Amino acid sequence: MAEKQKTKIVIITGLSGAGKTAALRYFEDAGYYCIDNLPASLLINLIEFFSKKNIKIDKIAAAIDLRSGFLFDEIYKTLEILREKDIKYNILFLEASKGMLMKRFSLTRRKHPLVEDGDIIYGIEKEIEKLYQLREMSDVIIDTTLLSPKELKIEIAEKLMSKQEKSTLFQITLVSFGYKYGIPRESIDIVMDVRFLPNPYYIDELKDLDGNHKDIINFVMSHEETKKFLRMFEKLLDFLIPNYIEEGKSYLGIGIGCTGGRHRSVVISEKLSDFLKLKNYQVKLIHKDKDKKE
Repeated sequence: MAEKQKTKIVIITGLSGAGKTAALRYFEDAGYYCIDNLPASLLINLIEFFSKKNIKIDKIAAAIDLRSGFLFDEIYKTLEILREKDIKYNILFLEASKGMLMKRFSLTRRKHPLVEDGDIIYGIEKEIEKLYQLREMSDVIIDTTLLSPKELKIEIAEKLMSKQEKSTLFQITLVSFGYKYGIPRESIDIVMDVRFLPNPYYIDELKDLDGNHKDIINFVMSHEETKKFLRMFEKLLDFLIPNYIEEGKSYLGIGIGCTGGRHRSVVISEKLSDFLKLKNYQVKLIHKDKDKKE
């Protein structure tokens, strides 16, 4: 390992049926290199491999639990080696009530890793016993008994993720469109009408160009009302998005509409996309009607 550790490591463990798969998916959405059911001893090899090969993996999340059978007990030796090498890590332990775990196994019809004869409650109790020591060593313990998937995601983000990582869990889709073709059917939360801006369509040398052409961009952005609108709308998004994230919303659809969807809405959507990307948000940009001819 390098003198200063660059790789953030999260070990996800806990009771079967408590939500480890969902948790791993959230970390994957946040940009982590994720591995499910990893034998504990291989975690050291994985970290050293990334370090020696100079692979740009700076975040690892690994689910390590009793599914690995007798290999699971190696986790304590692995954690000791990590400490000796001064490799920092966090352990996330997920649990739930026995009743809830039994209900989840019943609904999914999955087999408990410690059960051969179908006695699920025995498997749950045995697992609680075997994981007691690891639970005591954990940095974060989350009881998922009463948590919805959204609430679990919020708990994980709040307790283990940085502000920047939280933002990567949030997907923004910007859609430029023409009102003459209708508001998009995609999941749109905010619709902004920019038909109040000067329209290049009425200028002969501009009408056949689209909003990605520099002459259209220069025309739309040359007007003071465009600049003022962008400043105000960006300020509104600066307020709204962190609050959406705080409430656990993972997606925001923004529709920007002008008359034909070829000029003003395209320029504004592109400018907003650049602004949001500078804020480290994940942005998908769609120009629904840009290539439609009058």
